[in-house]
Amino acid sequence: MAQTVGRTLAAPLLFINLIMYLLVVGFASWCINKYINGQMNHPSLGGNPATNYFLTFALLAGVLGVVSKFLGGNHIRAWRNDSLASAASTSIVAWAITALAFGLACKEIDIGGYRGWRLKVVEAFIIILTFTQLLYVLLLHAGVFSSKYGPGYRDRDYGMGPAAGTADPTPKGVGVAGSRV
Repeated sequence: MAQTVGRTLAAPLLFINLIMYLLVVGFASWCINKYINGQMNHPSLGGNPATNYFLTFALLAGVLGVVSKFLGGNHIRAWRNDSLASAASTSIVAWAITALAFGLACKEIDIGGYRGWRLKVVEAFIIILTFTQLLYVLLLHAGVFSSKYGPGYRDRDYGMGPAAGTADPTPKGVGVAGSRV
């Protein structure tokens, strides 16, 4: 149990973030489709001058978030240093783009005007995802503090072969006595 503390905390958060990012992709793509078609007066859309920029970054954050969750799922399955690199780097990029979309969502709310319920859903999910994605990034990097929380950055024996004293004393290529080769 002590070796999987980070894994047991990160796995449910990864699944919740995946579902929320998929919802953001769905709602943001619907909203941007209506916006491109010139249907800004649609009852479920509305918007203001910040809507175009917000939807662009929300859609980008959603797609990067989904990709990040797929690589994070691979890391949760393997739970090794080599899978940590791809999961951590994509999750940081996804969080950065989500934080940009968060700023645009705040600007859109600040400008005001009529915003439809689907646009409000995208805003709400982006705001929630900004904080849950940050928590996920911190959980992935918890191995910095102790290797019981995840693959430690200080594990120097990875890729170096067996530890000292545990090596097989028989050199490779030497046959076993009594065997026919």
